[in-house]
Amino acid sequence: MGAYEPKFLYNDVVTGTASATITGGQVLIVSGNGTVGPAGAAGPAVVGVAAFDAASGERVSYFPRGKVHVSTAAGAITAAARVDAGAAGTVASASAAVTNIGIALTTAADTALVEWMEI
Repeated sequence: MGAYEPKFLYNDVVTGTASATITGGQVLIVSGNGTVGPAGAAGPAVVGVAAFDAASGERVSYFPRGKVHVSTAAGAITAAARVDAGAAGTVASASAAVTNIGIALTTAADTALVEWMEI
């Protein structure tokens, strides 16, 4: 049996690409495949807080809300979508009838690897 560790832990700093100008200390959301941007009042779930200023298109580090995992997708998953547990230990796009376990940080096709953060 193989070993597994999350890609990032609570005390790690996560990196993404800024989709807009970001100021250190701003609350961030997933804005696209591997990108983050400033949260709005009614935006999707928050993934962390910016560690420093970054211009759009630059790499930015942020302090994550939860651990970041890499799992196999069950069906297509779009970045920023809520995810649930899927069949056979996979993750799937969230269903209203199931408790969400996380937020997709990347986009993935069925059976591809997807990065997601616990919520």
